[in-house]
Amino acid sequence: MRVFRLIIQISLCVAAVISPLESAFAKGSSANQADPLLRERLQLFWRMESLYGIPWNYLAAIDQYERTMKIRKKQTDNQASSSRLTAVDIPSDRWTGSMNPDQEDTNPVSIQFFGGMGMDGDGDGLADRNNDLDALTSLIHYLAQYGFSADDWQIGVWSYYQRDRSVKTIRQFAQVYEKYQHLQLDERHFPIPARYDYSYRSTWGDARGWGGRRIHEGTDIFARHGTPVLSTAYGVIEVIGWNRYGGWRIGMRDMGNVYHYFAHLSSFKKGLKPGDIVEPGQVIGYVGSSGYGKPGTAGKFPPHLHYGMYRETGGADWAFDPYPYLKRWERQRKR
Repeated sequence: MRVFRLIIQISLCVAAVISPLESAFAKGSSANQADPLLRERLQLFWRMESLYGIPWNYLAAIDQYERTMKIRKKQTDNQASSSRLTAVDIPSDRWTGSMNPDQEDTNPVSIQFFGGMGMDGDGDGLADRNNDLDALTSLIHYLAQYGFSADDWQIGVWSYYQRDRSVKTIRQFAQVYEKYQHLQLDERHFPIPARYDYSYRSTWGDARGWGGRRIHEGTDIFARHGTPVLSTAYGVIEVIGWNRYGGWRIGMRDMGNVYHYFAHLSSFKKGLKPGDIVEPGQVIGYVGSSGYGKPGTAGKFPPHLHYGMYRETGGADWAFDPYPYLKRWERQRKR
């Protein structure tokens, strides 16, 4: 603890030296010039990497995961959250210590006494969980107990979240950030190329009979057999193979923690496999009519792409209607 506090004090002295370096890096990342907020957030992660040795993409991945977890959570302090650069939110009982009688405690000494995580990261004498530097410094100190190698970091992340799914998603986010070296990865793409004929309408909630009574959780896009299917976002392939309902299907999780489901394919892009990073507009498969039976079953319905979207916010994935998104991406492509 004493060593880490010494590092914090040293970091405050060298911050002014690091800032010009961050500016130079920022000029080399044209993708982040379009969004000043993302550029500022990235520079913060670079600074923490320079000071403490934790790769910036690790912090970016945790921050992005925390951001996706807040989609359905009510913000208790809108003013504080709106002024934050990051979404890292350490619960108050872990910040101050579970036995601390003052769950709003910002005194680093008493927080340490009660075994809390909270630390003073910016040198103002307070350990404020709504302060980005304090929150990141505290999180880094926690993870540093396990080390920053790829394996050690994953152990630290698991210890913090106590959830395998969280570790997997954060690892995927980190891999994507490492590949592209910037944060602006929210581009989307319609799943069928513009030069091919296709048609679709809203089919969300329609009844389905094969395999038992169920509803249609997606949108059917009808196209000719063999029409290319494109990735709709930046993300990582999680699943590829046979599903008795969806036939030959692909599952991809994007950087917003949304699972994209491409079903009834005739085949996959050669060489595509789980763990591969994909980007918007990249060919991942081809339209078919597979499904509703054992592996290889096809022809029980006209060729089409079943496209579904599922969100994860701490529990099981839940489906939502992709039709409005498809219409938006189609309009964007036409423009």
